Amino acid sequence: MSEVLLELHGVRASYGNIEALHGIDVTVKQGEIVCLIGANGAGKTSTLMTVCGFVKTRAGTITFDGRDITNMPSDRIVRLGLAQSPEGRKIFPRLTVLENLEMGAFIRNDRAQIQKDIDHVFSLFPILGERRSQAGGTLSGGEQQMLAVGRAMMSRPKLLLLDEPSLGLAPLIVLKIFEVIKTLNAEGTTILLVEQNARMALKHSHRGYVLETGTITMADDAATLLADPRVQAAYLGDGH
Repeated sequence: MSEVLLELHGVRASYGNIEALHGIDVTVKQGEIVCLIGANGAGKTSTLMTVCGFVKTRAGTITFDGRDITNMPSDRIVRLGLAQSPEGRKIFPRLTVLENLEMGAFIRNDRAQIQKDIDHVFSLFPILGERRSQAGGTLSGGEQQMLAVGRAMMSRPKLLLLDEPSLGLAPLIVLKIFEVIKTLNAEGTTILLVEQNARMALKHSHRGYVLETGTITMADDAATLLADPRVQAAYLGDGH
């Protein structure tokens, strides 16, 4: 796990005149699960959006797999091997489950391999296999989240960005989602996870960063952060 896959160095990013990230440093090594935790509005989603090229970097650099991707167009970033399962899922409601997964493979043309990967998604999320012909918009929230993760997997990313995968889901579904995150990681996918459920995120990650209003205030091994009284007081209280 020594090779750095993603590195943000001194990254500042803004929405109009409002600076969302104030010069953050984040490193994700090959084979890791790294989580970003923090309150609402801390800049977690902004970090992922900046990495993906949806929010412009005002200062600093973003390197992915040895290349400078700072402000590179998002479609080119996807082709380099980076995929995102966005907050709010954003599946295609009128397309079937199967069509949604096929959309995730739009940069590929290896039909046989794509079919294998679809079967793999169905093995991880059997309910999606049962609902393969159903319109995405008719699925439950948990099923839509599974579909969003499955769709992101279909581009065979080197790095998978997951934005709030547990948001609004029943506890059993949350466990299932995190089980799959662990499986994907064991199969070789590196993961950068943004998650409000700090306890779940830290339990399933190798390392973590704490973001507060666009600034990283703590960075450490996940187990160390989980045991830190400041993290416990701020993020691991009742209801987390």
